[in-house]
Amino acid sequence: MTIPPGFWSGLLAQLLHLALMLGLAPLLVGVVRWLKARLMGRRGPSPLQPWRDILRLLRKQPLLAESASIVSTATPYAALAATVAASALVPGFAHGMTLAPLADLILIGGLLAVSRFALALAGMDVGTAFGDLGAARAMSFAVFAEPAFILSVLGFAILAGGTNLDAVGLAFAEGGQGVRVSLLLSLLALLAVALAENGRLPVDNPASHLELTMVHEAMLLESSGRYLALWEMQAALRLMLWLALLAALFLPMGTAPPGGGLLPWLFGLMAWLCKIGLLALGLSLMESAIARMRVFRVPEFLGAALLLALLGAVFLFLSAGVA
Repeated sequence: MTIPPGFWSGLLAQLLHLALMLGLAPLLVGVVRWLKARLMGRRGPSPLQPWRDILRLLRKQPLLAESASIVSTATPYAALAATVAASALVPGFAHGMTLAPLADLILIGGLLAVSRFALALAGMDVGTAFGDLGAARAMSFAVFAEPAFILSVLGFAILAGGTNLDAVGLAFAEGGQGVRVSLLLSLLALLAVALAENGRLPVDNPASHLELTMVHEAMLLESSGRYLALWEMQAALRLMLWLALLAALFLPMGTAPPGGGLLPWLFGLMAWLCKIGLLALGLSLMESAIARMRVFRVPEFLGAALLLALLGAVFLFLSAGVA
């Protein structure tokens, strides 16, 4: 069997990308916490603290409730596996990785939905009131978040001629699409969806432990030990994935071209880290300036995101018809 040209470089880029995503995800959470603390005039924990917490939890024996079933033991692995698979499909410092032909935006959205469903199952498995409450809230938010994501993907498909994320990034990097109002609407919609998917302010407060207002944390109250470590890693990787996805769609400049050598990879890696750092700084600034909205306001917030995504798709359809 003949090995296609560029296979080994694409495989190496794929492995480096996945290692970076896994290694930097907890560090990203720590950096965001540290930046928020500094913006509020506090010293804050070390950016390495999330990694320390995960390693500490991995060494502890998990405790399960008497009513827990195999769902509580299987869902952490399923959610993390789906998130890792989605992270491998999102381009990072280079295009043309081995899994680039599979990097479809619909597939990435489906993998994220699998991880969300696994988390909701884990929250409902034990049968506690707070776990059921958090799962119900998460699923009600997904009713608006998923259509907003799909409509945004529709806009990218119209502009780039497909839903392959690698191809969309290459098309946008060439600059042929120009500056469009529809892209701005899609950006706002995806930002709202990203905040809801990651349980960030103003949708949810990851630092809050008030049971009546929790969403993501309420589903993990019965998790402990290595299972909690897997959930923490999954949440950190999910945040990293969304920032990388936004960078690939709206900040595609500086990414190494397919088949690039060591020098383009180094330049692409520096550009990618700068983009992730810029998005992390923006997230920290936003969360330091706003408060958490009431739970019944979240569907309205995501409904507005759905409307923005719909308007962006309509504008693209109209402009394509006029052209």
